[in-house]
Order: sequence, then C-alpha cells, then structure tokens
Amino acid sequence: MHDLLADLHLSESSLRFALNLLFALLILVVGFWVAARVANVVQRALQRASVDPTLSGFLRNLVYGVLIALLVVTALIQAGVPQAPLAAALGASGLAIGLALQGSLSNLAWGVLLIIFRPFRVGDLVTVGGIDGTVEGISLMYTRLLLADNREAVVPNGKIGADAIINFNQRGMRRFELKVGIGYKDDIGRAMAEIRQLFEADARILKDPAPGVWTVNLGDSSVDLVVRAWSRTDDLWAAQTDLLRAIKERFDEQGISIPFPQRELTVVQGTLPAGTPPQA
Repeated sequence: MHDLLADLHLSESSLRFALNLLFALLILVVGFWVAARVANVVQRALQRASVDPTLSGFLRNLVYGVLIALLVVTALIQAGVPQAPLAAALGASGLAIGLALQGSLSNLAWGVLLIIFRPFRVGDLVTVGGIDGTVEGISLMYTRLLLADNREAVVPNGKIGADAIINFNQRGMRRFELKVGIGYKDDIGRAMAEIRQLFEADARILKDPAPGVWTVNLGDSSVDLVVRAWSRTDDLWAAQTDLLRAIKERFDEQGISIPFPQRELTVVQGTLPAGTPPQA
C-alpha cells in the first residue's frame, strides 16, 4: 500500500512538472509572437513621430529585448525553477555583463543622446574628441568623420560626449579674419578705404553682420591691420582666400606697400685710433 501511494505521488509530481513545462513552452511561443508585435508597434509609432530611424530601431530592439527577458524569467518560474536562486543568478549575470561592457555601454548611452539632441548632423564640419572633420555617419556606438585629407576617423561616442563639441555649420555663417601690414609711410585711411571697397565688390561677404577693418598694432616694420568679415559657411574658404588675394592686388595697383621684416645697417667710416690692430 505504501509503495502504491508513493507511485501515485511520483506520477502526480511528474504530471505536474510536465504540465508546468508545457505551460512554460506555451508562454515562450506566445510570448515571442506578442513581443515582436509590440516592438513593431512601438517602432511604427516612433516613425510616425518622425524619430530618427537609428534611434527608433534601437528603441524597438530595446523594447523587444526587455520583453524577451521578462518572458524567459516568467517561463523559468512557471517551469518550477526556484525564484531566489534565479534572481541571484540574474543579478550576478547583469553585474558581470555591465562591468565587461562598461565602455560599450558608455558609447551606447552617448550614441542615444547624440541622436536625440542632435548637436551635429551628417554633413556638418565639426571638432569632436579633438578631431576636425565632416560627419559622414552617426551610429549608436561610433561616429564616422571624413578628414580634410580624405582619411576616415571612427570616433567612439563616449569620447565625443566627454569632450567639447564644436559645430562649424550650426549657425549657417562664420566670421573669418585676415591680418595685413602696410608701410609706415603709407596712408592708413586710404588703405582701409580700399579694403572696404573690396567688401562691397564681393557678394559672398555678408553685409549683416557688417565687415570691418581696424588698426591693431604698430610693428617693427609695418602698421598692422586686421580684417574681419562674415560669409555663409559654404563660401568661407573661397571668400577668405579671394579677399586676401584681392587686397594684395589692389594695394599693388594703388602703390600701397606691404613690407616684410628687414634690418637697416649703418656703416660709420672713420680713422682707427693709433695702435688699433687691423681687423681680419
């Protein structure tokens, strides 16, 4: 009789375990389907809200991953795995993964922030992480820059977030500065007037903010003028270099000198004192 009761109890336990395992598998099958549908709904909602495709894809995968994690935990509990050891194992695993991926998680977090707050966009000329370049692509982990000499730099987003970000395109226009020296015998007012005429002649130089020219220094061999003007960001390099050339050509036409450093030597002729040995 005792053996019969034991066999019945064992059969009941086996049946309960089989049912729990079946329910756990059912939870997984249905749960995977529901998680995929919920994640897709979230992604479509973000796309309708005009959220960046990279960010919407990341958030879709994040929602899906969280749902799958909860699904697996629920299935394990339903299958009869004790909750306390399971919670301890999950906590230890999460801590180990977090420590191992500390740098990657930092890059990921900054990637999300860069996509949300948009301090720069693809095509902008920037200085990030101490590197100057044009933004070619922004991902969740890295930002790709095209350098002036056609090299490509891949900068971790964590490094970008930990440093200053300088965006040269954000305002749409920039100021450039030139320094020009004229001779001490030249008319300063006339030189300034000639430069102002060049401002008016170049449509790429903006009139608001107004350009200007000032006297900034009396050097060893020249009176130094500083020229400051504004242009659209796309026209900056051409406007700056063309204006510098135009100033040189205009000064040459008007006889205004641009001196270069030089020294004047004064030779004094006379009779050497008696007894002075001749110099070699």
